[in-house]
Amino acid sequence: MKFNGSKVKLSRQLGIPLTPKAARVMEKKPYVPGQHGPTKRTGGKMSDYKRQLLEKQKLRAQYNIHEKQLLNYYKKSAMRAGNTSDNLVGMLERRLDAVVLRGGLAKTIYASRQYVGHGHITVNGKKVDIPSYLVKPGDVVSVKQKSRKLECFQDAIKNATPPDYLDVSKPDMSITFTEVPVRDDVPVVCEISLVIEFYSR
Repeated sequence: MKFNGSKVKLSRQLGIPLTPKAARVMEKKPYVPGQHGPTKRTGGKMSDYKRQLLEKQKLRAQYNIHEKQLLNYYKKSAMRAGNTSDNLVGMLERRLDAVVLRGGLAKTIYASRQYVGHGHITVNGKKVDIPSYLVKPGDVVSVKQKSRKLECFQDAIKNATPPDYLDVSKPDMSITFTEVPVRDDVPVVCEISLVIEFYSR
């Protein structure tokens, strides 16, 4: 999904920081955007449908994907054996742009998508420019040799704190996808169970 709107505004609407800038702004303005944001009541009762919808929007925004894409991921997850929440998150985390983000090669999902689309990223030594490409356990994702000197990668990798299912080599700017994670392993801010309820209505 190519989102061209304000990332800060979207972050404030959803209540989650999608970019470092949004995190800084939300510390100063911890309320929804708009003229009545500072005084808008947030303690009112929210319907089950609205809660489910909000969680779905949060999930979509954190992976920067279209509604149709998320629905397809849900359908595939529901058809597989095991916990649907784990299946769904595991499939989303296998996306190439998500691996690049989690591994610390990009600071935001938007930057990650751009780096992949511009051909800076390889999988097992071969260029892959499709953000939705699904990485498999054992695959090695890395920055193309000619691109490693770019400031954007040098700056991002310095503070990389990857989750346990990724093995990162900062000197090589490479990420080994060791295993498909379950929900509890993934640092995504969302009640996945409510997303499952939304789609299973």
